[in-house]
Amino acid sequence: MNTQTLPLVTVIISSYNHAQYIEETIKSVINQTYQHIELLVIDDGSTDNSVYLLTTLQKEFGFDLLIQENKGLSRTLNEAIDRAKGEYIIPFGSDDIMLPERITTQIAYITDKPEVGICAGNMDLIDSNSQLLPEEKQKHRYIPFRRLDFNDVFLDRKPGAMAATLMFRKEALQKVGGFDPTIRLEDLYIMLAITHAGYFMDVLPDVISLYRQHPTNTYKNLPFMFENSCKTYERFKDSPHYEEVLMKMCNSMFLKSASRNKELAKRILKQIPYKYWNKKTVRGLLRLWFSRTK
Repeated sequence: MNTQTLPLVTVIISSYNHAQYIEETIKSVINQTYQHIELLVIDDGSTDNSVYLLTTLQKEFGFDLLIQENKGLSRTLNEAIDRAKGEYIIPFGSDDIMLPERITTQIAYITDKPEVGICAGNMDLIDSNSQLLPEEKQKHRYIPFRRLDFNDVFLDRKPGAMAATLMFRKEALQKVGGFDPTIRLEDLYIMLAITHAGYFMDVLPDVISLYRQHPTNTYKNLPFMFENSCKTYERFKDSPHYEEVLMKMCNSMFLKSASRNKELAKRILKQIPYKYWNKKTVRGLLRLWFSRTK
């Protein structure tokens, strides 16, 4: 088949100090069964040996490589989207892995569905050594197909999509102005922005990516997650559900931080009016009083 008749997919990998993982990530894109791919790789000011490794890989595989001073992920993605030639865009973590059929599966689904701005899928979890985590720790493998609109995402009414599986229709990204550089929790913001603009997000039941768990995963940084979740939800404060959603997040973050970051937990608790207390608030209080900070 002539690949030029297929939609062009641009994969954007922005890497920062991921020399340990980046080669495996890039090769997982190179080895896709879908071959009409534009691969843009940006080193965003790494201080490890990423630049040397990326330069070596670029000579072997011929992808587009840009070395720059650190700009942050949102700005880097926006600039890459502006120069991307693909009709579909995949921002991909520099520590994750695409399964070989990933792009083939997503393109086969999304191509004739203009109402779908985001196509995603399920994923498996791996460790720092690329080994699958035990079956009991796999959380995103068997979730069935779901179509989400803005309220589904905002209110967390259905299982959402994982960043490691997201494919965007480029016109949807452009319609919302891309990523917000002031918000560093990129995936949640862009899913809300695109569904708020009227597109659907369809999540396929297929396992299409491997998400790597390691000590520096963003979601483990609780102050970062709390601050940027607040900023994200504030962008949609015109929603009648804004306060409900914000307080639900605050209660969840309070519970998570109560035994891990007591100062953060106390700060969050002050922001939760008594009328929004629930079982998580009570459990968090017990942890705050009786547990030791790890």
